[in-house]
Amino acid sequence: MKLLALDTSSEGCSAALFADGRVTEKFEIAPRGHTRLLMPMIRALLAEQGLKPADLDALAFARGPGSFTGVRIATGVVQGLAWGLGLPVVAVSSLETVALGAIEALQVSEGEGIAVAFDARMSEVYWGCFRNRSGLPEPLGEERVCPPSRVALMEAGIVNWIGAGQGWAFRNGMPDDVSARINSIDEALIPRASWVARLAAVKYSQDMAVPAEQAQPVYIRDEVTWKKLPGRE
Repeated sequence: MKLLALDTSSEGCSAALFADGRVTEKFEIAPRGHTRLLMPMIRALLAEQGLKPADLDALAFARGPGSFTGVRIATGVVQGLAWGLGLPVVAVSSLETVALGAIEALQVSEGEGIAVAFDARMSEVYWGCFRNRSGLPEPLGEERVCPPSRVALMEAGIVNWIGAGQGWAFRNGMPDDVSARINSIDEALIPRASWVARLAAVKYSQDMAVPAEQAQPVYIRDEVTWKKLPGRE
C-alpha cells in the first residue's frame, strides 16, 4: 500500500510517504512557508521512491485542530489531489498525531495516558486525552478547546500520564489535580506527516478512508468566534 500524508497544522510543514510499510518524510519548521514548501516536498518524496502520483492508493492529512490557515492549506492540497487522481482520503486528528509521537519519543508504556495540549490562542488550549493501546493512541473522550483552567484528564483507570504539545507551556494555569499527575512533559512535540502516515495506514485498513469531498478540516473552536477576530468578516 502506498499512501501520501501531509501536515501543515502548526509551524511545521511536512509530507510523508508510506510505501509498503516504510515511511519517508520531508519536514521543515516554516511558520509562513507551507504553501511554498509543500508541493516541492511531495514531488521530491515521489521522485526519490521512483513513484508517480498515479501509483498512490490513498492520501492523508492532519485535519486539525491547529492553525486555521495551516489546516486549510493541507486540506485544499489533499482535496485537489484526491479529486484529480480519484483517490480516497484519510483525515487524522493533529492531537492524535502528537500522541503517537509522544508514545515513541517518551517511551510511553502500554496502558499509560497521554494528554496533548496545543496553544489555541485567545487564552485557550486544544486538548485531547489518549491511552497507549498496543503502540497506538486510543482516544479517550472528545477533543475540545477551553481555557487551561478547565482541562481534565479522562480517568479510564489510568494511573500514569504523560503531557505532550506546546500547550503545556500553560501548565501553571491548569488545575492542580491535572498538572500534579503528569509524570513528564515534552512541549516541543508538534504534528508531523510521518505520524499522520502511520496512523492513516491503520485507519485505511479499517475502511476509514472517505471521498475527497468528505475530507474536511476540524477546527473545534466555534467558527463564530473565528469570524469575530479582528480583520475577519
